[in-house]
Amino acid sequence: MLVKTTVSTRNMLLSAALLAAAIGLSPTQVAQAATANATAAVQQTIATAKVNDFTGPQWLKGSWRQSAGLSIPATAANRAAFKKGAQVRTADGQVRTIKVIYFSGAHMSLMLSGAALNASKNGHPKTVAALGTTPVADETLPVTSGNQTISTSAHSTAINNYTNNDWLNGVWRRSAGFSIPVSSANRSAFKVGSSVKLADGQVRKINAVYVSGKNMSVMLSGAALSGKLGYPNKLLSSATSSAPASPTAPSKPATPPPGPVVSQPATGSSLTTALNAFNGGDFVNGVYNTSKFVGISVKATAENKAAFHKGAKIRFFDGQVRTIKLIYHSGGNMTVMVDGGAINGKAVGYPRTVSVSSTGFSNTSPNVGGTPAAGNAAPANPINLVGINLAGAEFGADVGLPGVYLKQYIYPGEADFKRYAERNLKLVRLPFRWERIQPRVNGELNSAELRRMLTTLDHAKKYNMQVILDMHNYYRYYGKMIGTTEVPVSAFANAWQRIAQKVAHHPAVYGYGLMNEPHTTNGKWPAAALAAAKSIRSIDAENWVVIAGDRWSSAFHWPSYNTQLVKDAWMRDPNNNLMFEAHLYFDKDYSGYYTNRYEQYDPMIGVVRAKPFVEWLNRYRLRGFIGEHGAPDFSPSAVVAMDNLLKYLGQNCIPSTYWAAGPWWGDYALSLDVKSGKARPQLPILQKHAANKSCGAVGPLR
Repeated sequence: MLVKTTVSTRNMLLSAALLAAAIGLSPTQVAQAATANATAAVQQTIATAKVNDFTGPQWLKGSWRQSAGLSIPATAANRAAFKKGAQVRTADGQVRTIKVIYFSGAHMSLMLSGAALNASKNGHPKTVAALGTTPVADETLPVTSGNQTISTSAHSTAINNYTNNDWLNGVWRRSAGFSIPVSSANRSAFKVGSSVKLADGQVRKINAVYVSGKNMSVMLSGAALSGKLGYPNKLLSSATSSAPASPTAPSKPATPPPGPVVSQPATGSSLTTALNAFNGGDFVNGVYNTSKFVGISVKATAENKAAFHKGAKIRFFDGQVRTIKLIYHSGGNMTVMVDGGAINGKAVGYPRTVSVSSTGFSNTSPNVGGTPAAGNAAPANPINLVGINLAGAEFGADVGLPGVYLKQYIYPGEADFKRYAERNLKLVRLPFRWERIQPRVNGELNSAELRRMLTTLDHAKKYNMQVILDMHNYYRYYGKMIGTTEVPVSAFANAWQRIAQKVAHHPAVYGYGLMNEPHTTNGKWPAAALAAAKSIRSIDAENWVVIAGDRWSSAFHWPSYNTQLVKDAWMRDPNNNLMFEAHLYFDKDYSGYYTNRYEQYDPMIGVVRAKPFVEWLNRYRLRGFIGEHGAPDFSPSAVVAMDNLLKYLGQNCIPSTYWAAGPWWGDYALSLDVKSGKARPQLPILQKHAANKSCGAVGPLR
């Protein structure tokens, strides 16, 4: 809407310093006798790896200080050669057995039998050798070998045209794999152990096959592949026949050494452990919750020290997955701080267990396509795709600012949050006015208004809801445009910096909505948005910065008005955790007033109006959010259009918040809360799409 009046209109983080603390791996102390050198005399070196140049409190030249361990790059070759149970030869000639392997990003830690190693003799720039009876076969299979002949192609298939966060032209981004259609012919031709020929002539071995709906993922040996090998190319299966080996095979030892010669790519190790039975203070059943930190308490055993480290993933009893941010040690216990909002200690705490993994968790297979098939397992930590605007704190701007609390405006209360949490609408956009939180340019925040905001966030925390703070000012401050002498851009940035300083550590804060519906900005909005976003990032390195578009943030008009919004490279960097916010209504003038009660809406009008925005996000590889959309209760066709819109947004993993809910709405046609108490036809549609838990990240960013 173009005008906002009193009632009838629309109205977890850890600090950067703490997050910067380097938490290394804490591997298990293993005290076992070294493997006899005589065993190795009949073994050959099948691979060598250079030890990483890591030196810190826990590492010296890539050698673990506390027990026997070496850090090496986690290349595909190293993953294949260095396996749990296999033997290695260190640079000084010792032969040790691999007891545990931990993966962390691009590196892997080999934890070995025996006493701690001498870093001067075995650390960087030395190498470590994997031992076996025969060399490890190259994961990229040649067309012919001494023991096997590859025949002509037996079957070919098209590669699916999938491109998203996980796929590029049907090629799996994280490791070697393709997505192809499910058919009886493909099921027969593409089986584990068989070989395939790629568009560039490579021949790879199939390590795993996953079927999901009408598609199947064929996972291959070797390193990750280029998307250029995907769609519109084809994947060819190759029939094989055995032939006598040409070369003379080396003699085998009487007793084969432990460990396979060739295996599938490693997926890392995981550990399951019990939480401490801590209650009292900030603990509930071993789960730690404060306004600043969220985490768990476990015993500081050698195994736990090894497995729990910064960056590793924790899976709770209810299936949610969190990332470790910081670890504190206290006597025989360790407190493990994680990302995300509050954790329900009664639901997942002691006597239940948690699992930890360096490489994360997977239920079955990669998602084979842009739109998950019905019945597929949801991500371990899905995002909330559908939520609401809880309005009230932005009311009363037309009668004078800052206004009188409880007379001109109100904040939503605990009952409002409880009501929508019970309906699974846990994403909340919370409008507020700049003039109330900061009555003077560059001045201190109003303590009473800040207290109201923090109390509201506490309500959200109680019901595990996520809040986007929405400065509902239309690019004005006391009616004066930002970027003028009276209201310089620096003042706008100052306001957000001060707000972030007060709320950044609150677990209910999900993001900062820089400005509601900027309009008629004379091209000044991009510079203001950049300044405010950077001011927040100086305080809060993790929560979303939500950037609305010019021209009232219209999704349909977005590309025509907001190209300059990403002119600065900083605004195009996905690592800045930016979400771009558009608004969308169905009526003829895009306003959301719905003045024509008899207007009939095309069922796909919402999709049509959303597409320009979604395509813009795809073009710049950015993430998006529909901050406002709504349908009037008197229009069944508008409700149908809303249903189709939410389906489309869900397919693209774009979250949205409905306009509107909250107190003081009277009988406003778009409101979910009306004075009459009449059941709202919009609500079942919202709840239906809120049940969609198929997205693990905000889209598109493809």
